[in-house]
Amino acid sequence: TVHALASCRAVEDALGIAVPPTAELIRNIMMATLYIHDHVVHLYHLHALDWVDIVNALKADPKKAAELAGSFSKWDKNTPAYFSQVQDKIKKFAANGLGIFANGYWGHPAYKLPPEVNLIAVAHYLDALEWQKEIVKIHAVFGGKNPHPNYLVGGVPCSIDTNEVAAINSDRLNLVARLISQADEFVNEVYIPDLLAVASFYKDWGKWGGGLKNYLSCGEYPTQGYGKPEAFKYPRGVVLNRDLSTVHPVNPKDSQEIKEYIASSWYSYEGGDSAGLHPWAGETKLNYTGPKPPFETLEGHAKYSFLKTPRWKENPMEVGPLARLVVAYAAGHTDVQELVKATLGKLNVPVTALFSTLGRTAARGLDAALAMIWLKDFYGQLIERVKINEVSTFNGEFWEPKTWPKDAEGVGLVEAPRGALAHWIKIHEGAIENYQLVVPTTWNGSPRDAKGERSSFVASLIGTPVAHLDQPVEIIRTVHS
Repeated sequence: TVHALASCRAVEDALGIAVPPTAELIRNIMMATLYIHDHVVHLYHLHALDWVDIVNALKADPKKAAELAGSFSKWDKNTPAYFSQVQDKIKKFAANGLGIFANGYWGHPAYKLPPEVNLIAVAHYLDALEWQKEIVKIHAVFGGKNPHPNYLVGGVPCSIDTNEVAAINSDRLNLVARLISQADEFVNEVYIPDLLAVASFYKDWGKWGGGLKNYLSCGEYPTQGYGKPEAFKYPRGVVLNRDLSTVHPVNPKDSQEIKEYIASSWYSYEGGDSAGLHPWAGETKLNYTGPKPPFETLEGHAKYSFLKTPRWKENPMEVGPLARLVVAYAAGHTDVQELVKATLGKLNVPVTALFSTLGRTAARGLDAALAMIWLKDFYGQLIERVKINEVSTFNGEFWEPKTWPKDAEGVGLVEAPRGALAHWIKIHEGAIENYQLVVPTTWNGSPRDAKGERSSFVASLIGTPVAHLDQPVEIIRTVHS
């Protein structure tokens, strides 16, 4: 989804194509839907079991679990009978060896939740599995399928006609409305309450996992066109050294801002390993110099990764939900500031807790809460445009290659759920001359640069206490965050 949008934006930027407002709203609806789906699935099905002990849930009292859940949520499934049914499922699952979870670190001293909270979290893990397959139908309505819904250079690949069977008609728009309402309930009555409940037992994790002090956001949700990032819901910019008084502008076309290095990467540049290349001048020439597989260690090898190392003005950057919240907070976006302050108040933790594993995990929840608000707003705006028949979803002005200039170059930026994503394209005589991507994983997971500076993943692990080296659940928590 995000790569499809980034590639469309790159071509549109290169050729000067303006997307119709209705198409922009649909793109925003699809992006907000992705954010919500991604964050819910991330918490329950990737990250939750770093904090939740499945086996310990067997000790829970279902009645007490229901009372506890009812104290912070109106979710109608939070009943003693339901939690008892889930507990029975866990018993059968455990009796058969726990399946894919057999190698979990259950009983590890780093797990701190009481049995009832563990049971609530496992129950909602199962609920989320069912719910997540519903919200993606929004992508199927507007993009034809999920995963990997269709996008279109110049707009979106769907037409709107409330009376046409083959178009986005009244029935499909009403379906989207119902799915948004269901998502609103799940996010605000299940996901956010669970996140806050679990976080309240792990406040000490506000001290660990901070890592880098630099944050980059590409910005997202254009409201006046992709060419006006100042009107984005999430602003584009950089915060350096956690200085919230200044947001530095980002120009992805400036050859001196974003560069990729290969001092520790299995690639070669014509200018040598010390060169840093802007993506428009980027080279991707594989040059593996590591040991012959299979091997047990890369120790002693200067190069140790297939990831290049991107830097912004020579600075390593963290990207992701926390980064975009930090940039938006520093940029003075009041909706972000109010939500962050309210959440810190509920948890009774200082603002410094944001810069941690706990803060990063909470940031995903806040990101989803904002996306939920904006999704409802975008849908409302779409319906208003439909009412006045402003339903153009495609600009075909430069569809034919014969209308293109001989040479063109563009950048497509997307603030993906996992962070800053960018595609750079150079077009020569109607064909792609060079195409380079810098994705969230390369920002966060790249190897050291020539100066020996770590990137975000590794930097965030420094100082993390680990109870058992052979069961490093603490390390997994930070990496998953």
